[in-house]
Amino acid sequence: MRVTIRVHPGASRPGVGGAYGDALVVRVRERAVDGRATEAALAAVAAGFGVPRRAVTLVTGAASRTKTVEVAGADPAVLARLLTA
Repeated sequence: MRVTIRVHPGASRPGVGGAYGDALVVRVRERAVDGRATEAALAAVAAGFGVPRRAVTLVTGAASRTKTVEVAGADPAVLARLLTA
């Protein structure tokens, strides 16, 4: 399943949940330096969907706050729950 995410680097309370337009909000503590925030966001998405980190791959948006990721084995009901959290 492809999911659009909106990454908020440098967050004081990291987590996955909420909506930014049609995108899933992902808050991470890491700053956007050398891809650290992107890697942390991918790990957070994996944890949010309850899948291994290797099941989440970046499709587009390596240098953008808005990214598209592919989540293998994701349940659409989990996405709906995360968007409303």
